[in-house]
Amino acid sequence: MARVSDIYGSMVFNEHTMQERLPSATYKQLMKTINDGEPMDLEVANIVAHAMKEWAIEKGATHFTHWFQPLTGITSEKHDSFLDPCPDGRAIMSFSGKELIKGESDASSFPSGGLRATFEARGYTAWDPTSYAFIKDEVLCIPTAFCSYTGEALDKKTPLLRSMKALEEQANRVLALFGEPHRHVVATVGAEQEYFLISEKDYERRLDLVLTGRTLFGYAPCKGQEMEDHYFGAIRPTVNEFMKELDDELWKLGVSARTKHNEVAPAQHELAPIFAVANRAIDENLLTMEKMRLLASHYGLVCLQHEKPFAGINGSGKHNNWSVSADGRNLLDPGANPAENLRFLVMLTCVIQAVDDYQELLRVTVASAGNDHRLGAHEAPPAIVSMFLGDELGGIVDALIADCEYGGCAHESMDLGVDVIPSFMKDTSDRNRTSPFAFTGNKFEFRMPGSAMNLSDANTVINTAVAKSLSEFADALEGVPAEDFEREARRYIKGVLCAHQRIIFNGDGYSEEWPVEAARRGLANHRTTADALPSLVQPKSIELFEQFGVLSETEVRSRYEVELEKYNKVMNVECRVMKRLVRRDYLPAINKFAAEIARHIAEVRAVLPDADQSYQEARLRRLLEGAHVINEQLDKLTELHRAANELEDQQERANMNAYEIVPVMDALRQAVDQMEVTVGRECWPVPTYNDILFYC
Repeated sequence: MARVSDIYGSMVFNEHTMQERLPSATYKQLMKTINDGEPMDLEVANIVAHAMKEWAIEKGATHFTHWFQPLTGITSEKHDSFLDPCPDGRAIMSFSGKELIKGESDASSFPSGGLRATFEARGYTAWDPTSYAFIKDEVLCIPTAFCSYTGEALDKKTPLLRSMKALEEQANRVLALFGEPHRHVVATVGAEQEYFLISEKDYERRLDLVLTGRTLFGYAPCKGQEMEDHYFGAIRPTVNEFMKELDDELWKLGVSARTKHNEVAPAQHELAPIFAVANRAIDENLLTMEKMRLLASHYGLVCLQHEKPFAGINGSGKHNNWSVSADGRNLLDPGANPAENLRFLVMLTCVIQAVDDYQELLRVTVASAGNDHRLGAHEAPPAIVSMFLGDELGGIVDALIADCEYGGCAHESMDLGVDVIPSFMKDTSDRNRTSPFAFTGNKFEFRMPGSAMNLSDANTVINTAVAKSLSEFADALEGVPAEDFEREARRYIKGVLCAHQRIIFNGDGYSEEWPVEAARRGLANHRTTADALPSLVQPKSIELFEQFGVLSETEVRSRYEVELEKYNKVMNVECRVMKRLVRRDYLPAINKFAAEIARHIAEVRAVLPDADQSYQEARLRRLLEGAHVINEQLDKLTELHRAANELEDQQERANMNAYEIVPVMDALRQAVDQMEVTVGRECWPVPTYNDILFYC
C-alpha cells in the first residue's frame, strides 16, 4: 500500500500542483484571484487551462466536466472529451481558457422554482477557482457555479460564495476596529457524515429502501441500540475493507478524511474530515457521499444516506462544524482567558445575535421530508433552534449581562486513581447532544442538518446572518475614539446579549418542559417542513439576503417553490410506494398465511373434532382483523393522496401532507408492522429489521 503522504491530493489540481505547473507570473495572478478576488483575464485562463489539461491527461483523464450543484442538492456533470479532430484525420487534445471559465447546460431541466421555462433552456456554468479541480473516473472535474441565461443563481454554490464574501467584508470592518489590517477571512466547515451500510441482497428486496431511501414499514428489531454495544465497537471486517478503500479514494481527492467509527445504531457509521474553507469543504462532502455510495457495491453493501432509514433507532445527521478564520487564525478561539479576549467576545456575541435573529431561517435550511422523521429524538436535536455555550462561556455571558466581574471557571486535573495512567486536564464544559447549535471549544456545531443534505444552504444562512451582526457592530463602533473603544464595545456586547439571551439553553432539549419554556421565550417551533418553509419568504429573510447581495427576492422565492415541490414530490413517491407494497406484498402475504391457518384448523378438526384450537383461532382472528384495519387505512391514504394531488397550491399540499397524510401513513405502517410479528417468517415478503441491521 502506498503511503498516505504519497497519494494525498494526487488527483487534485491544488496549490502545490499549480505552483509546479504554472509559470511564476501566472501562478501569482491566479492566487490573487483566489485569495483577493481579482478578475482573471483570458490570457491567464488559457495558460491555466493548458497546464490543467496536460496534468489531467498524464493522470489518465480523457474528458472534462463543469461539476456543479443544482437546486436538487446533489452534483451534476456533463462530460466533454479533450479530443479535437484535425483535417488530416488525426486528432489533438485541447482545452481552452474559454472552456475552463464558462460552460453551458440546460437550465430548464433542473429545478428552478419558475425561473426557467422549457422554452427558456439556456444556462451557464462558471469556474470557481477557489475550489480545486480534481480527477474522478478519468474525468477532469471543474467546480463551477450555475446560473440562468438572465443571471439568476440556479445552484447551491453561488449563494454560498456570495455569503462568504459578505462575511469577509464585514469581519474586516470589525478587525479594523481592533487595529488589524485587511485579512483574508473565510468561513471554515468540518462536515461529519453519518450513514448506514446494509447488505445489497436485503436492499434489493426492499422496494421502499430502493425508491425512497427509508423503510416505510418494519417492526422494531428484537435488539436495537439499547445495549449500547455498537458505538465505537469493533468494525465488521467487510465494513473495514470498505472504509479502507474509501479513505484511499478520498485522500487521492484531497479530502482530509480523518475519523471513522461505528455510530450508535446497528449498521450505522460515521466519517469526519479535518475542517476546510466552507465552499471547498462542501464540495468535498458531496464527493465523500458519492464515493460512499459507489464503493459500497464493491463489498456487497449499499450505503444509505437518508436521515431516518429505520424507525426507532438513531437517524443519520451531518454535523456542520462552523468557524471563522482570518489568515489562518481562528476568530472563535477563546484563548486562555476568554473573559478578557474582547475580539472573541465580539465574535461570540455576533453569532448569538445572528442565530437568535434568524432561527427560523436556520430551521428552513434543514427542512426536508426525511429530516422531519429524525429531529427531536435519538440524539438528534429538536426542531426548536437554541444555542449551547457550556459552563464557562455561559458564566461569562451571565457576568457580561449582569455587568459584574467573571469569577473564572476552575481548571481541574482528572486523576483516575491508577498510577500508570497520566492525569489530564478536564474541559471547562460538557457537551450537549440535544443542542441544535453548540459551542465546542473553538467552533459551533450545527447538529440539525440531515445526512443527505447539501450544507451550502445552512452555511449560506449562517455566514449572511453573522455578516449582518458584524456590520451592526461596526456601524455602532466606527468613529468611537480609540481610548473609548473597549468600554463602548463591552457596552454594546451587554446590550446585544441582554436582547438575545433567550436563544441560549444549556439544558435537555428532549425534556417535556423545554417546548413550553421555548414558547415562553418566544422561540419558534416549526415541527414539520410545511411549517418551516414559509419563513424563507418572510420580508425579514428576503431583506437579509438582499442587503448583502446573497440572493435577490426572485431567487429566494424560487428556492421556496423548489423546496415545497421537492417535499411534495417525496411525499407523493412515498405514498405511491406504500400503497403498492400493501396491495401487492403485505396484504397478499397476510391473506395467504391466514388461509394456511384456516386450512390447518379445518384439517385438525376433521381428524380431532374436539381438539382445542383456540390459540390458532385467535391467531386467525388477529390476522383477519389486522387485514381489515390495513384495508381501512389504505383506503384513507388513497383518498387523501388523491385529494392532495388535486391541490394546485404547493403550500396547501405540503400542509395536507404534513398534517393529514403523514398520520395516516403512520397508522397504516403500525397496522402492517403488527402483522409482521404474527405472520410466519417464511411467509413475510421482505427482510425485517432483524435481518437488515444484523448482517454478518
